Amino acid sequence: MGFMKQKRRQAFRATNLRSIAAMAVFTGVVAVCAHPVSSHAQTIRIEATTTIMDWNAVALAGGRVFVAGPRWTGFSGPTVGLLTKSKEIEPFPDADWNGWQPGQDATHRFVSVNALHVAPDGTLWVVDTGTPSFGGTLVLGGAKLVRIDPVTGHVLRIYPLGPEIAQAGSYIDDIRFNGTYAYLTDAGKAALIVLDIKTGKARRVLDNDISTRARSDRPIIMDGHIVESHPHQPLLVSVDPLEVSPDGKWLYFGPLEGPWSQVPTALLDDPNVSSADLSAAVQPWADLPPIGGSTMDTAGNLYFTNLKDNGVYRRDVSGRVTRLISDPRLHWADAPFLAPGGRLWLPVAQLDRLPMFHDERSRIQQPFLLVSIDPHVIQIRDKSPI
Repeated sequence: MGFMKQKRRQAFRATNLRSIAAMAVFTGVVAVCAHPVSSHAQTIRIEATTTIMDWNAVALAGGRVFVAGPRWTGFSGPTVGLLTKSKEIEPFPDADWNGWQPGQDATHRFVSVNALHVAPDGTLWVVDTGTPSFGGTLVLGGAKLVRIDPVTGHVLRIYPLGPEIAQAGSYIDDIRFNGTYAYLTDAGKAALIVLDIKTGKARRVLDNDISTRARSDRPIIMDGHIVESHPHQPLLVSVDPLEVSPDGKWLYFGPLEGPWSQVPTALLDDPNVSSADLSAAVQPWADLPPIGGSTMDTAGNLYFTNLKDNGVYRRDVSGRVTRLISDPRLHWADAPFLAPGGRLWLPVAQLDRLPMFHDERSRIQQPFLLVSIDPHVIQIRDKSPI
């Protein structure tokens, strides 16, 4: 489905969010805005909107924009999509990879994608949790990493995460790279996963460690209320965000609710280091609040989204935290992506507004937004604590 030429011209001339939302609802495809909207005209730029996909991941690679969203959100769009020049979400790498149905072989199809990331060599990596429902049972062969050429769409390699790695209760969450190793988080069963990229061999480390487990005394608060997985049960998400220091010597990680820890990557990479010795090497790093996602630049500045105030923050290498922006449109802005030109791209997922968290009544405010900001030219100067 595409826009008529007149509709495209109208979309590009749109100057307020309401008109963009109306077009997205009418068409059910992506609307792209060429100019910023709202009173933050020089701050937030609406890159795209949709009503068919609850995106929580974005990546720019090979001159293209990719988005992804987990199956359990219930929307009809593809699991991984390419934003095309004709303003549509095109299944990537193809429809078959995005067409998994219960009972089908999952080894060469996406079951439910939670993250996209671009490796240092420019390839696109897709993290498939392998579970089609929130907190549900893993599908046989579903949990995996898929490495793709972003230009041709050719699948270069599939890394299966077997039952010894993606265990019952696991939710494979995100990925970062360091030389010939990749590190992943298991937000469901509290562990880090170390992958040898060359051999494909993976190991679970810091399994159920105090540094990887969610803490019930640090609830996720949004719209002034604690986000609950069930009535009177706060949503707990174990180790979720992670980053590698620019020099590759440290891995920073923590539960979604915080706090963050650090551990030497040399110890992570060594399979002969005992569980006890690795746990003893973990140190506190940053006491950050519940976040939607993070990214780190080459200087070591951490950018993260603060769920409580719909904000985007920067933690510099000295540990100073600065709020860059707070805007209600950034409600559960998820994993940010730092583009080569320096802009932060943010998929706004509104995950806490899904029906499963509100007695099956949706509070989603359509359309879903994909936005970008320039973190170098914006800053809210108040020093409100996080």
